[in-house]
Amino acid sequence: MEGAQAGYSRRYQYRAGGDVEAITQWFTHEHVMLILSVTWSLYVVIVGVWILLQRRAPVATLSWLLSMAVLPVAGIGIYYFLGPRRLKRQRLRRLRSRRRSRVRASIARLKEKVPAAPERLHQVVKLVTASTNFPVSTADKVELLVGGAATFDSIMHAVREAKDHIHLEYYIFEPDETGLRLIALLCQKAREGVTVRLLVDALGSKRLSRKYYAALEAAGGEFALFHPTKFGRRVRPVINFRTHRKIVVIDGAIGYTGGVNITDEEDKRILQDAYHDVHVRLEGPVVNWLQTVFLEDWSYALDYNRKNEPADFNALLPDLPDGNQVVQIMASGPDSSMEAIHRVHVSAIHAAHKRLWLTTPYFVPTEAAMLALTNAALRGVDVCLLVPEKSDSRVVTAAARSYFDELITCGVKVFEYHRSMLHSKTMVVDDMVGIIGTANFDNRSFRLNYEVCAVVYGEAFAAKLEQQFVEDLKHARRVGYARPQSFWQRLGDSAARLMSPLL
Repeated sequence: MEGAQAGYSRRYQYRAGGDVEAITQWFTHEHVMLILSVTWSLYVVIVGVWILLQRRAPVATLSWLLSMAVLPVAGIGIYYFLGPRRLKRQRLRRLRSRRRSRVRASIARLKEKVPAAPERLHQVVKLVTASTNFPVSTADKVELLVGGAATFDSIMHAVREAKDHIHLEYYIFEPDETGLRLIALLCQKAREGVTVRLLVDALGSKRLSRKYYAALEAAGGEFALFHPTKFGRRVRPVINFRTHRKIVVIDGAIGYTGGVNITDEEDKRILQDAYHDVHVRLEGPVVNWLQTVFLEDWSYALDYNRKNEPADFNALLPDLPDGNQVVQIMASGPDSSMEAIHRVHVSAIHAAHKRLWLTTPYFVPTEAAMLALTNAALRGVDVCLLVPEKSDSRVVTAAARSYFDELITCGVKVFEYHRSMLHSKTMVVDDMVGIIGTANFDNRSFRLNYEVCAVVYGEAFAAKLEQQFVEDLKHARRVGYARPQSFWQRLGDSAARLMSPLL
């Protein structure tokens, strides 16, 4: 009996063991692959629908679809933190209402100030107005500031003379000699009773820790970070979408913008190889619109609502008499699908009849911008591009050089500035338009960053930018077609070009 039971037990164990082994083999070799295939297919479908509903450019959409399909786990993380998206911002309603009341009065100023302006110039004005909702305005003074030293001296002087408020917004604000000197001055003005508001980008100014701006807050000043890179009130931190703007507004009457950040790297008195850069100082009604950009960024950074908007708009946006120079402020960012600065640059290139001179530290053009530049050269416009010989990004430098042969073939004159790092961002169109601001000629400025530019109409300012361009060419070398490059250099340039949408 015991032998029979033992035999039965051995047979049961054998069958059970065999069944388990068979099930394991069957599950491992067939169904795991089937389950993985079905899971991967469902993942691709779900993620594909998610990405398609973003309605991005076909090339960008296909690139993200391919990346997510090849890297199903890592791809989700990359898309979650770095993927394209639109940001929504509450607008300051009373500020918008006040602005609209001035639009009708200012829209006729271009014809009054520049009655002989060609129709293509009026079309540029209309495009800026339609894409930014900022009308044409005027300025008493438009001063070109060359170099960080001249820019810092001018800003420091204006800050010392401030009576009501001082507003500053910067991408890079370093706690170095220049930055700490400015913070000390801001603290002094705050103690005198002047309203001081400082807004900096959390990523660009990451070295400006609390120990540096605590003194400003203790003196009565206000401080805010734009898009902190840590988890906070947002579901995910904002890695892209930085404020690349450089704005100073003094008493609503004096404004500054351009390429100069608050850092020793911009001042040749401190560093011999400091960046070569330009800035613009504005006086007059146009400063209202630069102020508008700052106020909306400030309110967004602090999550203001209607109840705690800045109260005294009369002091922030004073009524100022018209000046003699016609100027428009244009701003763009990922909270709008208009891509205003991108549109205006491309439109201005198309409007050029005689010359189109472009200076930019980062040249990674979109297809539309590249086509506009080459078309202008092919139709006989004097198209000149000035870029740094070596920028502070090897990838961007390599990507830029991948476009040179095509540009040169079409007649564009390409120059590389070799004296130091070129950081100026300007465009001159014939003798009628001068653009200066914070935007580089690349995808990141056109589509990912918050940027601001001043568009100055008329010969006076265009002549100043032309003169500076000619001066800069004295320290530049012209790039020739089919310049000698090794195989690895050409391969590196071509590989860097693939990253153009993110540069």
